[in-house]
Amino acid sequence: MIRQTLSQKLSQKMSPRQIQLMKLLQVPTFELEQRIKEEIESNPALEEGNRDYYDEPEYKSEDDTTTGENNIDFEDYFPEYGDEDLSYNSPADGYDREEKRERQIASHENNLQDYLLNQLEITSLEDETDRIIGRQIIGSIDEDGYLRREPISITDDLLFSQNLSITEQQVLDVLKIIQQFDPKGVGARNLQEALLIQVRAKIQHPEGIDDIRLQDLKIAEVILRDHFNQFAKKHFQKLLQQLSLEEEDLKAAYNEILKLNPKPGTGFIESSHSTILYVEPDFIITNRDGQLEMTINGRNAPDLRVSKEYKSMIRELALKKQKGKLSKEERNTALFVKQKIEAAQTFIESIQKRHSTLYNTMHAIMMKQYDYFLTGDTTHLKPMILKDIADKIGVDISTVSRVANSKYVQTEFGTKLLKDFFSDKIQNNEGDDVTTVQVKQLLTNIIDAEDKSTPLSDESLMEMLEKQGISLSRRTITKYREKLNIPVARLRKEI
Repeated sequence: MIRQTLSQKLSQKMSPRQIQLMKLLQVPTFELEQRIKEEIESNPALEEGNRDYYDEPEYKSEDDTTTGENNIDFEDYFPEYGDEDLSYNSPADGYDREEKRERQIASHENNLQDYLLNQLEITSLEDETDRIIGRQIIGSIDEDGYLRREPISITDDLLFSQNLSITEQQVLDVLKIIQQFDPKGVGARNLQEALLIQVRAKIQHPEGIDDIRLQDLKIAEVILRDHFNQFAKKHFQKLLQQLSLEEEDLKAAYNEILKLNPKPGTGFIESSHSTILYVEPDFIITNRDGQLEMTINGRNAPDLRVSKEYKSMIRELALKKQKGKLSKEERNTALFVKQKIEAAQTFIESIQKRHSTLYNTMHAIMMKQYDYFLTGDTTHLKPMILKDIADKIGVDISTVSRVANSKYVQTEFGTKLLKDFFSDKIQNNEGDDVTTVQVKQLLTNIIDAEDKSTPLSDESLMEMLEKQGISLSRRTITKYREKLNIPVARLRKEI
């Protein structure tokens, strides 16, 4: 039976203006100029101003609104249009920060596949079928240089896409040719094969290699070919016994393996500089004789204004309205102008609000971490979470998160991402607060100083920290070690 019921529900929705501000907060400084250019191109009522500076604001809450010469009250001109259901779709509504980042900071030349295809074209092959197979294989090689697809999958692809029936052996034969291409190791199906291809290439072309090193390379080949599991697990004693080697010989062969590239595809990327990343700081902190000064990058607060021509257009339409009823065409013009001017006002307010939010957030962080910005010593970092800053400046935690995750500050000790200054706190044995950043740094220092022939287990690391007044569980030590990308003791072992 269908029944009608009445219920109450409390929900909160963000206004289009709030959504636009949140998206603008995420835009890095170097992208903001392009973002504004897009807005100006799409909205003729918005134009660049001619002021030479923008005063840094005092603390403001999220509920404050910006007023000024750019604000126009349409009720004064056309009160009957106030309830019109007009919507303005700003380019920001569909703005994809990751996509824009790629266009702004990636300098793209030939990629790895193009590089391999060029080599394929000048390689002598038996027939055109092999060349087609080669193109399919190269297209399946990932950015690390590995072919992670089975030969049967490649045969199926060619059967469906080009109606070409080939065998797995044909794929393997062409793959062997591609594996001789530069960079060495490309086209390997696993780490063992990638390393073997590289060490064999050195043995086959020993130009500039003396007899002693050539012998070390041959031992390295045997280790990678026949004893890879023992090598990967660093069971050095087993390798010494199984290969009847002296410790010095094993160490020399081990060092040769360490020179090989575990991701052969990156060799091409690094050499060609196909991707160049730029970081433009959003803030600059300067030490002036023991006093910190914080400035915000001027590009975060560009001069924008509502077009004078559009303001004049509204006034002219208002005068016509006073003399008589507007025509349908003029009424549509008024609606269009209203839409564009309101969108321009909203965007200007969002940019100004972005500036004040950035300034307030960074100022609060600087004051909280004052000692660190004076000295650059990470031991001076204080425990600080997003809520601390959000409460200080009167905004939501998500707002601080958007700023911290995408903004950089230039200091005398390097350019830092804001989120690096946030960390939880733990208490040492004396009851004092210590940041997790400090604990991780202490853990790193202990591991760096350990004897690599007998590296410290997580249990031993726990005991070492305990001696320095920090009590943590072994599980926590493991978690911190993994976050630092430090392998377990067995994999840190060296000869």
